[in-house]
Amino acid sequence: MIISASRRTDIPAFYSDWFFRRLEEGYVYVRNPMNFRRIYSVSLTRDVVDGIVFWTKNPKAMLPRLDLLDAFPYYFQFTLTPYDKSIEPNLEKTEVIETFKRLSDEIGKDRVIWRYDPLIVTLEFDERYHYSQFERLASELCSFTNKCVISFIDFYPKTKKQLNKIQANEIDDAKKQTILRELSNIATAFNLKLETCAEAIDLSGLGIDPSRCVNADLVSKISGIKLDTKKDRNQRKACRCHTSIDIGAYNTCPHGCIYCYATFSRKACMKNIKLYDISSPLLCGVLTDEDILTERKISSFAIGGYTVG
Repeated sequence: MIISASRRTDIPAFYSDWFFRRLEEGYVYVRNPMNFRRIYSVSLTRDVVDGIVFWTKNPKAMLPRLDLLDAFPYYFQFTLTPYDKSIEPNLEKTEVIETFKRLSDEIGKDRVIWRYDPLIVTLEFDERYHYSQFERLASELCSFTNKCVISFIDFYPKTKKQLNKIQANEIDDAKKQTILRELSNIATAFNLKLETCAEAIDLSGLGIDPSRCVNADLVSKISGIKLDTKKDRNQRKACRCHTSIDIGAYNTCPHGCIYCYATFSRKACMKNIKLYDISSPLLCGVLTDEDILTERKISSFAIGGYTVG
């Protein structure tokens, strides 16, 4: 089993105390986002957790305690974009760049994957802006990572209103290819491998492969143990991620990025944050009499791995 921590919120930035408590106690409760009263108990013990994928914009709070993760193979998907506070209001980019470098120094650049994600085109943030800023960031980060993953903004119903406010453009496949050709040339100049996340177009002619952000092969490389897993059927068709269990919760991230599909109600987010308690097995909530608790039946993907349930 691979743990995703988390596509739904930034656990390293805001909930690392809770996460380390969950590792200490060996389990976590996860509320089903499609069935609010259904809660799953998920084991976090090393005999069933094959690896952990962290998704973050700022893991600074985790750096002093990375040794607590030594028993687990893990890596970071680290989002670092060039937007200002009109799009990402609660991020200090100079600090984040330094955190990226410190993290890479601690765990190695193979385990810190740079995400230039999502790529948004507006009058202010046009193609030329992205080319110059991507080059600037690539020059800063090329010694601290081997790979950059790019995706273009998706106009989800829950984010479209905010994106329209900044006059974001929908980008057709021809324009995507033009942009990616230029970014690929820049990445190559800095010895960075460029991949795309959940983009349906074929970019093999540009030497750009589709990414597998939850990647059992990378976990296997880190751990030295071969994993036998499959594509996650719960993700979008173009997503190539391997199967994982996400332990986060929607509407719990204070970053406030206007493009975020996982925080689609600011009011709900503020309400949920007030419920945060590091001693609770649930992120931003507690178990009630109305909830139905079920043990999630899971297996290690390691060849010959231990099975739960």
